[in-house]
Amino acid sequence: MGLAFSVSATTRPPRSNEVDGRDYHFLSEEAFKAHVEAGDLVEWEEVYPGRFYGTLRSEVERIWNEGHHAIFDIDVIGGLHLKEIYKDRSLAIFVSPPSIAVLEARLRSRGTESEDTLTTRVEKARQEMTFAPRFDHVLVNDDLQQACSLAVERVAQFLG
Repeated sequence: MGLAFSVSATTRPPRSNEVDGRDYHFLSEEAFKAHVEAGDLVEWEEVYPGRFYGTLRSEVERIWNEGHHAIFDIDVIGGLHLKEIYKDRSLAIFVSPPSIAVLEARLRSRGTESEDTLTTRVEKARQEMTFAPRFDHVLVNDDLQQACSLAVERVAQFLG
């Protein structure tokens, strides 16, 4: 389908298995804010206190210059900002857990969160789920294979 993944920028530290430039562009808070001031970000948000995420304009342009369609894995507010900017040229899919309880169990099973960060993430997800109706499609991720198939189907229809 000619898709290419847009690598987001973040101020959070990398996890042990993550590589800068592949998983995220890991930036200091100062560098991130300098990109904001320079207008280098298409969208950005302080997703968690002290943790900024955003999409570098250079990432989107790189993907387009390679002749591909950009695909983003970003927070809800960032997704809505991109939809505002690109309007009918974009497809916004809200990926939802089957329930908050299932999401919490999934996060616990990863073993990457402290109790505090887990609570923060679950509460953030609860709040974000209220924005689902503003997206083009809501995809409930209760079966990973089925959710992926449905996502591919929706994107294929959009690119038509």
